[in-house]
Amino acid sequence: MKLVRFRARHDPAGRVSIGSLSADERHVRPCGDSLTELLEAADPVAAAESAAAGSERPLAELEILPPVERQEVWAAGVTYLRSKAARMEESEFSATAYDRVYEAERPELFFKATPERVVGPDDTIGIRRDSRWTVPEPELALYFNSRGRVVGCTVGNDVSARDIEGENLLYLPQAKIFTGSGALGPWVTVGVTEEAVRSWTISLQIERAGATVFSGQTEVGRLKRRFAELGRFLFASQHFPHGVVLLTGTGIVPPDDFTLHPGDEVAIAISGIGTLRNRAVVV
Repeated sequence: MKLVRFRARHDPAGRVSIGSLSADERHVRPCGDSLTELLEAADPVAAAESAAAGSERPLAELEILPPVERQEVWAAGVTYLRSKAARMEESEFSATAYDRVYEAERPELFFKATPERVVGPDDTIGIRRDSRWTVPEPELALYFNSRGRVVGCTVGNDVSARDIEGENLLYLPQAKIFTGSGALGPWVTVGVTEEAVRSWTISLQIERAGATVFSGQTEVGRLKRRFAELGRFLFASQHFPHGVVLLTGTGIVPPDDFTLHPGDEVAIAISGIGTLRNRAVVV
């Protein structure tokens, strides 16, 4: 099941609702007004089905909103072998840190965004004006409920300023946290197992002036760490009363001579979820 956070395009009250997406992804059936409430249920699929009310609404008539409410967004790094290699190449002084963390018991985890700063589908992502090398990072995003259980997943974009991160590891927050640096969407897939998710593919396509300037693909199964392992470290000495979203790292890295340009159209697709589309702007 796919849960959509939306509002009607011409509703003067701007009321936000949650709905379940039809199999053909053309209609939405309302099932309440709280995504968090559904994800906190013992069985989110059953809770959404029980809350379903009213007739289906055409998806084309709705504004799809970022699929977060009060959840913080965190991220894991260096969880794919390709990511480890890229981080080591970009960092002149700290390469061994990336090598060590890939093999370490404890993963790299860092704060990414408050819910208010999350960008949704068809919104703009940011290019730091003080960066020469900003790239999208396509990632599977996991939803953990307040009890630390994975209850859903969506598409994530951990936009990063690679030159700033590579200059000094202490600059990581500046490389990772800025306006438009975190995008999620278009909706949340619930009711699937980790084994099923690991069979999915992740793809990235970037278009500039109507031409494809980069495309790449990887498999979720290449993710080194298990979901429960990431959750165990994320929840260690942490309390997330509304649950939390965790970006799980990227396995698709554009070449070193590539950087986002203003106007670039970025599309990240994960089979089993959908496609997150955003346009890049300077911030």
